[in-house]
Formats: sequence, C-alpha cells, structure tokens
Amino acid sequence: MTNPKESPTPEPRRLACARCGTEFGCDLSGNCWCAEETAKLPMPVAGQDCLCRECLRKAAEAASAVS
Repeated sequence: MTNPKESPTPEPRRLACARCGTEFGCDLSGNCWCAEETAKLPMPVAGQDCLCRECLRKAAEAASAVS
C-alpha cells in the first residue's frame, strides 16, 4: 500500500486564459495563485476555463462597476 503522504506533489496544471490566451499554472492542491486574489468571480461556465491574473482583475473590476 502506498502512503499518500509519500506521493509526489502533482505538477501545476497548465492553462490558457479563456479571454486572452496567456498561459499560466493552476495548482490543483488548492494553493493556486487565485486563492490569494481579493477579486472573486463565479466559477467558469460550461465550455470556459479559468482566467489569468490580469483578466481576472479586469473582469472583477468591470463586474463591480456594473453592480
């Protein structure tokens, strides 16, 4: 039996921003850079994926301007 604590840490998932195409990493262990952001948006809709840091901030700013 394998001890889960001895398993290697998975590599961050490589993504392309759904808006601008910029490549970035997403750490599936829950330590992703977006968790540190104050800008929060709903999860992506079907057929889309995450946004890069810059697009996330721009989208959050636009959403707060509309609210």
